[in-house]
Amino acid sequence: MSLETAWLALLGLLLAGYFVLGGYDYGVQMLHPCLGGRKEGREVGRSAALDAIAPFFLGNEVWLVAFAGVLFGAFPHLEGTLLSGLYPLIVAILVGLVLGNAAIQLRRRSRSARGRRRWDALIVFGGALPAVCWGLVVGLLLHGVPRRADGSFHIGFGAVFSPFVLACGMTTALLFAAHGAAFVALRSTPELAARARHLGLALLRAVGLVGALPLLLTLFGAGASMTNKATSAVIAALFAAALAGAWWSLSCGHHVRAFAATCCATALPVLLVGAGHHPYVLISSAGAGLTVDQAVTDGATLKILSTFGVLIVPVILAYQSWSWWAFRGRTGHRHPSYF
Repeated sequence: MSLETAWLALLGLLLAGYFVLGGYDYGVQMLHPCLGGRKEGREVGRSAALDAIAPFFLGNEVWLVAFAGVLFGAFPHLEGTLLSGLYPLIVAILVGLVLGNAAIQLRRRSRSARGRRRWDALIVFGGALPAVCWGLVVGLLLHGVPRRADGSFHIGFGAVFSPFVLACGMTTALLFAAHGAAFVALRSTPELAARARHLGLALLRAVGLVGALPLLLTLFGAGASMTNKATSAVIAALFAAALAGAWWSLSCGHHVRAFAATCCATALPVLLVGAGHHPYVLISSAGAGLTVDQAVTDGATLKILSTFGVLIVPVILAYQSWSWWAFRGRTGHRHPSYF
């Protein structure tokens, strides 16, 4: 494996890791008002749902920071082309992250029911906005973006709000919500886990129905413009199998298997973009695009970066493993309530 390919794989791994770990954060934020249960226990249920992500939701952002660092350092030409076109979506993602994290922290300080309802609304918004925007980004990368005569890429209003890209945004938001439901079912007390299980089953059905729309648009020539069609078909089949496995596991009450399946489902869109377009990292809706060799930095810089990568990546993995082990119990059993 060449150094360029290794760094591209690392870039995809970091983004996929963020989709998996940040995805359930977004999902729990979107769902926590629906997990309250009966009126007399609603506040307890909502707090317990947030407790499920409390030990992790700030640490999971490390994967996004690491992804941005690799993108800036190893693929400066892709970063310069991609981020300039995606600037409104990137800003919206960051706004959602800041608002959602702040609302989660400040909710527990509110003493009135009205104040908590306001923070709850902001928590939902802070989860839904990044989830939809990440789906729009995936949709744009799959569909391809317009290329100007000078070779630069331009992402306009029409490209973002095309039917295919919007369908990808909705599918990703529903997928993250189902992923969050599976996480709550895994981490919470039996009563809350049962509510999350039923909600997750409904959301997985919705993912399947809405996710069929991008596939149909692609089959009719108005969807994804894949370079490697056979590879893309295999990954799409794996995505459908992961959804089916998650639904079956939740139906049978196998929460660990269900969460593992939703983890696979949230990571596979990143693999679809990378493997489906290789050797391109950014394609044009008309065909040609930006290749890996054109996007990557020079070999000397990659070698220097590799020295830091060998040290930093194991530290991130070790920290994430330690946090999961330290807070491995169900909410309220092995760690205190945060909210």
